[in-house]
Amino acid sequence: MTIHKEGYTSLALTVLLIFVVNALIQFYYPSAHTLKWIVYILSGALFLIILQFFRSPSFHIHTSDKNVLCPADGKVVVIEETEETEFLNDKRIQVSIFMSPVNVHVNRNPISGVVSYFKYHKGKYLVAWHPKSSTENERTTIVIKNKDGVSVLFRQIAGAMARRIVWYVKEGDQVEQGKQFGFIKFGSRVDVFLPLGTKINVGIGEAVKGGRTVLAELAEAPKAAKVAEKASKNA
Repeated sequence: MTIHKEGYTSLALTVLLIFVVNALIQFYYPSAHTLKWIVYILSGALFLIILQFFRSPSFHIHTSDKNVLCPADGKVVVIEETEETEFLNDKRIQVSIFMSPVNVHVNRNPISGVVSYFKYHKGKYLVAWHPKSSTENERTTIVIKNKDGVSVLFRQIAGAMARRIVWYVKEGDQVEQGKQFGFIKFGSRVDVFLPLGTKINVGIGEAVKGGRTVLAELAEAPKAAKVAEKASKNA
């Protein structure tokens, strides 16, 4: 099992905590065999939980200019048309993926291209499935523009347990589809905002895999432009 670099400190602190607790139990209660076994079991369970949370599986990524890859492991909780007001200022199809503590928490670029916008927002820590978490929680907003000029906006959103968002990109970076752009600790959410006319390949409640599940298929540039123009006129 490969461990993500974001987990090194947490694993080291967990091992130190387990060592200290077990040493204290052994010193003060040397004859309390039942208590010691309970502590051993709990210590092992804690170590395994932290270990599996920071796992970073390796796999082959099938890249495609047409496809939008899922940016994270988890479950699809939102698919709806909405207005994106932070940067794109137009109607988009929002697809949201909820990441539970048992999911792999590596975040991956949904498309290849240039990072045209990046911003970190301080915020609240509402539960990740709360409707307002997308705009009120601690989060990052990233926009990648591909070689055809199509922009995809996505957000890392902290949840009630996730108190640390990590990112590895900045404006102007050339990024590759499926490569890591960040990590969120302990339960969170990723929102993706796609152009109208995009074919969505997943459904509500579906389990998805970051870098492997094809979230959607982008429409051809002329078709996408016509759909966007029509939506603008109807607004």
